[in-house]
Amino acid sequence: METTNKLGRILMVEDDPKDVELSLSALEDYNLANEVVVIRDGEQALDYLYCRGEYASRSGENPAVMLLDLKLPKVDGLEVLSQVKSDPKLKLVPVVVLTSSKEEKDMVASYNLGVNAYVVKPVDFHEFVNAIKELGVFWAVINEPPPGSVRK
Repeated sequence: METTNKLGRILMVEDDPKDVELSLSALEDYNLANEVVVIRDGEQALDYLYCRGEYASRSGENPAVMLLDLKLPKVDGLEVLSQVKSDPKLKLVPVVVLTSSKEEKDMVASYNLGVNAYVVKPVDFHEFVNAIKELGVFWAVINEPPPGSVRK
C-alpha cells in the first residue's frame, strides 16, 4: 500500500503509555506512525494546536485528524474538544474521541460539541490494534482532510 505522499498528520492526545505504544505499533503496520504527534495531556494539546509554549516554533498546519482521549490530565478531553470546535481556525480539524468511557453523557456531550466520531476503546488487545489501524488508515489516508492540514 503506497501511502507516503498522501499521509495526513495524526495528533494523538492520550495519557496512557500502554495505549500510546499499542496505537503506534498498530499504525506502523501501515507506515503511518512517522506522522503521529503524541501528546500526553489536554493543556499540551491546546499548546500544540495554538502553536504556543514548547510548540511556538512549529509550522502552523493543522493535523489531518486528532485522536482524543476524554480522561486527560490538566485539561480534559471535552474541554479540548470544546475549544477546538469553537475556534474558526481549528473547527474543521476532524476529531475522533477514542475513550474507554461508555457513558452516554460523554458521548452526547462529544457529539454536541461537534466530534466527528466517537470510538470506545476495545478492551481486547487485538480488537484495540485493529480499531487503531482502521482509524489511522481512514483518517490519515482515505479521508480528504480540510484545507490547511498537513500533507506530506
